[in-house]
Amino acid sequence: MGIRNQTQVVEFVLLGFSGILYGQTYLALAFLAVYLVTVLGNLMIFTMIQLKSSLHTPMYYFLSHLSCLDICLSSVTVPKIMVNLLLQQQTISYNQCVSQMFFLMSFIGAEGGLLAVMAYDRYAAICKPLHYSHLMNTKVCTILAFATWIIGFLDSALHTALSTRLDFCGVNQIHHIFCDLPPLMKIACNDAYINGLALNISGIFVGGGPLLFIISSYVFIMSSILRIRSTTGKRKAFSTCASHLSVVFIYYGNALLNYQRPSAGYSLATGTLISIMYCVITPMLNPIIYSLRNKEVKGALKKAMETWSPPKYHNSLC
Repeated sequence: MGIRNQTQVVEFVLLGFSGILYGQTYLALAFLAVYLVTVLGNLMIFTMIQLKSSLHTPMYYFLSHLSCLDICLSSVTVPKIMVNLLLQQQTISYNQCVSQMFFLMSFIGAEGGLLAVMAYDRYAAICKPLHYSHLMNTKVCTILAFATWIIGFLDSALHTALSTRLDFCGVNQIHHIFCDLPPLMKIACNDAYINGLALNISGIFVGGGPLLFIISSYVFIMSSILRIRSTTGKRKAFSTCASHLSVVFIYYGNALLNYQRPSAGYSLATGTLISIMYCVITPMLNPIIYSLRNKEVKGALKKAMETWSPPKYHNSLC
């Protein structure tokens, strides 16, 4: 029996923007603007790190992976949202829905792991400076970075495979703006206990594990910073962590709101806003945060702008 016969649904209706009757074209243009800023900002960070030899360090290597993840995460959801708004038809086929869910969960899982790896890099740099070059050599950095991608894809593959067991019995209205596992589980007509159990276990290990590691790393980092006698040294050590901490707070704050919301008490409009913050706005903020709070990135951007700016011609008297 094929997938469509099992589910009795060939497409889903996304109800996230159902309350917006007018101005959907302008909303689509707003999403386009955010998407362009996200892609161009992260692409600029990635390109700059590749071209500037002074940024060929573990911290910026991981930042380049974060930029790739943010581009991918935004590209999974935003283009489809824009097309649906322009067509004023909030539908997505079953196969597209499953694919969107797979890549969405892959990139979300990988980003949490990558933030934990970046925390470990800061721990090694501040708490183990004499052993830093050994702890974070090229081979280790490569393994850690790509391990986060692999874990994200394997975790998502498990949830996606389990989601194909769900039957929808003709119910095809999803109270969301894109396809994700929790909204699909809510409209399934068969028992989704296994899916829920797998999601909770994954949340503990793939979601909570990296967060616990990040918190532990920063406990040691703060302890080391407080032992630094020089005020300038403390400020310099903390400045290397400020951007990462900001990204961690935004990422996990939005993740908790998105995936740990109560079953009742949230309106559809509130859920839509939370989802937009998590998968649309957050990928746009990351390059802005690193550009504003990191002196090396700001310096590299300034030099790049000077290099790319056209030469100025001055009139001279003969």
